[in-house]
Amino acid sequence: MEKFYQIWKKFGKNFEEGGKLAKLSSFYDAFDTFLFTPQTTAKRNGTHIHDGSDSKRTMIIVVLALVPAMLFGMFNVGYQHLDVTGQLLNGMTCALFWKALGFGILAVLPFIIVSYAVGLGIEFIVAQIKHEEVAEGFLVTGFIIPLIVPINTPLWQVAIAVAFAVIFAKEVFGGTGYNIFNVALITRAFLFFAYPSHMTGNEPFVRVGGTWGWDGGVDAVASATPLTQMSTGEELHIRFWDLVNGLIPGSVGETCIWAIALGALLLICTGVASWKTMFSVFVGGALTAFIFNRFGAADNAVAQYPWYWHLVSGGFAFGAVFMATDPVTSARTECGKWIYGFLIGAVAIVVRVLNPGYPEGMMLAILLMNAFAPLIDWCVVQSNISKRAKRSNSASVKLEK
Repeated sequence: MEKFYQIWKKFGKNFEEGGKLAKLSSFYDAFDTFLFTPQTTAKRNGTHIHDGSDSKRTMIIVVLALVPAMLFGMFNVGYQHLDVTGQLLNGMTCALFWKALGFGILAVLPFIIVSYAVGLGIEFIVAQIKHEEVAEGFLVTGFIIPLIVPINTPLWQVAIAVAFAVIFAKEVFGGTGYNIFNVALITRAFLFFAYPSHMTGNEPFVRVGGTWGWDGGVDAVASATPLTQMSTGEELHIRFWDLVNGLIPGSVGETCIWAIALGALLLICTGVASWKTMFSVFVGGALTAFIFNRFGAADNAVAQYPWYWHLVSGGFAFGAVFMATDPVTSARTECGKWIYGFLIGAVAIVVRVLNPGYPEGMMLAILLMNAFAPLIDWCVVQSNISKRAKRSNSASVKLEK
């Protein structure tokens, strides 16, 4: 490894100022900081960290936290395919398990490739034009997009949506660290408004047709998700633990609560994500759903949906763990995190209950609160300043006496 490092650094001299490949320095830097711990530190004074810490390492931890949800989602895509095509009538066998996983991998992998190819491609080009380092934020965004985009969405639509989100929700604001809205959610929002035939407003379906010729079949054969069934007044034939275990139709990474919980545990233990934001999202959602249970209209099926079912349905848990905690677009003050998370949970349930055309409200709730996060932090800071000013004035009066 040491020998490879020396060869790599020697090769890197070509990208230094005056070198043959100096114009491509941002490309080299991107791979250098991804493969090795940086040997330089921030040179400015203030809040910068003066050690070998690199934000790419932090982003990699988030990606690792997403892996359980990704792997289970791939298996679930294949499982839904086997279920609909009648191959599970005699139960799940070892051979069918691997068949389901293989099918799911082939179905989801193209979305991962398109997401990273388009998103990172744009970021590399922008970095070259601006003569800056390649930002690391898309390492996570590119991994999340395939988990929240409907699996039957055409890849060309995904490519356009990713390009739009990276350019207009990120780069025009200055790049990583300056964007106001969560880029992955902007991708989904773009698909929702630009291509409503594939984003009907209902919770996304799992693809169960043929994938790359695997088993043939017909694409877009799907079962309605629990939230969709509830919003249309259909009778639910599902148990609470089915929602927790995740073997149900739904978005790739959002169905299995156990897998999401493993990711949450890693993020909290490493200090990468705020447990306060996560917890307050669930509190806000639970309280709002409970209020609708008690006082909501009796003929509104979603209002009567058990409050604890809301927390494990659709993208609620996934959004609370992986997107509400985005350090760039969420509230940053400690008190603000409580307020920000609570409002996300509350707004998500309000959208679900009062808008039957869109029973999955997490996307709109997070994007709305992204816009209000700076205001929440400003109010918290101003409140603290006012309290300190009052304490200071009070102390001065006592001294004068």
